[in-house]
Amino acid sequence: MIKKSLIERVLQKALSNGADFSELFLEDSISSTIQLLDSKIVKSINGNDYGAGIRVFYGHKAIYAFTNDVSEKGLLKAAEAVSGAQIGDKSLEIIDLTETLYDSPHKILIPFDSVPHQDKIALIHSIDTASRNFSAYISQVSINYMEKAQQVMIANSEGLFTQDHRTYARVYVSSIAHKDNQMQTGSEGPGALMGYEFFNKLDPEELGRTTAERAVKMLLADYAPSGKFPIIIGNAFGGVIFHEACGHSLETTSVAKGASVFADKLETQIANSCITAIDDGTIPNKWGSSTIDDEGSPTKRTVLIDKGVLKSFMIDKLGGMKIGTPSTGSGRRQSYKFAPTSRMRNTFINTGTDTIDDMISSINYGIYAKKMGGGSVQPGTGDFNFAVGEGYLIEKGKVTKPVRGATLIGNGRDILKKISMISNDLEMAEGMCGSQSGSIPTCVGQPTIKVDEIVVGGRKEK
Repeated sequence: MIKKSLIERVLQKALSNGADFSELFLEDSISSTIQLLDSKIVKSINGNDYGAGIRVFYGHKAIYAFTNDVSEKGLLKAAEAVSGAQIGDKSLEIIDLTETLYDSPHKILIPFDSVPHQDKIALIHSIDTASRNFSAYISQVSINYMEKAQQVMIANSEGLFTQDHRTYARVYVSSIAHKDNQMQTGSEGPGALMGYEFFNKLDPEELGRTTAERAVKMLLADYAPSGKFPIIIGNAFGGVIFHEACGHSLETTSVAKGASVFADKLETQIANSCITAIDDGTIPNKWGSSTIDDEGSPTKRTVLIDKGVLKSFMIDKLGGMKIGTPSTGSGRRQSYKFAPTSRMRNTFINTGTDTIDDMISSINYGIYAKKMGGGSVQPGTGDFNFAVGEGYLIEKGKVTKPVRGATLIGNGRDILKKISMISNDLEMAEGMCGSQSGSIPTCVGQPTIKVDEIVVGGRKEK
């Protein structure tokens, strides 16, 4: 992307005021988004994001600058800015850069630019038509189509010099059902680290029907009860609770500052022994995968919790320095405009041996949260609340009727101990995760699980 000799000068310039470490991140991304609303294409944007970020360490202090001027003058100016932010006592020379390229398991079959724009438009309209044809209650459908090809180059003063190419495909569909001033939404956002072959594998009619059916079902449902109940949380996007309430607390972004409830819990029992939780950036073509992270480290499969025992955190370079542990290949960033921090990739609770039927039959009165919605969490405490996107009442060991408006309220540390049954139907779902280093592609996931007790916020008494 730029000459090796220039990279070396930039890294050396960044070190020139006594820094311990310097790093250059160069990005060239081409993206396209298409948005449909009211059955019309309302937005179609193509963009090219091209720029560089330069980071230095002075001990455990990081200084970062970015620029979209990747000329020699522009890069050296950014390097001078970070080097001039502080004075250190080192006098280091960069280690000779030796390029290392890693074989990628993420195969791209159909480049986006080889597919006519009209084919992409037709795909979007077919999803819209399928949703609207499902029911007269469907009043609005919103569809966002996204494709992105990102080329990154990373080099640092320790001699690292590597590159990676990531290709992302995703479509997000939201169907709204309306009746008597009441509205309910059904949504899905499948995606992958793939080219246009991802969209060729997609069933647009099924995607449209699925979102519409969920919206209509919840529109016509009775309100959920409130109280403390056992619940069953469905697979795939059900993993958003672990992601938000526990996952962020296992990133060194919070652990290294002592802001995580798990900071001093390594090798201790923090969850029911039936729980094994994993963060894996190596799964071929998964939405949250990559060959290397955004610091140039190969991605890994990291077992976070093994049979209830906390085994590892998700660790970036700076976080690893602070806690004295090597990187797990978890340094990620949205773009060159962000310094990397430790982030999740494809994070999930692993499979168990129970069945959904056994879970349901074990509950006298409770809720089956088949599809989770959005929510919020306090990272320092793990306190959370999440909406149930598609819920059902369980009575005397049987699923009886759909219910809407349920909210799950709890604490991440507590819920890990209350998960008592785990099925073998592991699936993952795609999403975007926001944190200090921007918004990045991640997968959440789990099999269907049973939680023995949780506070359910609803509008009806039991």
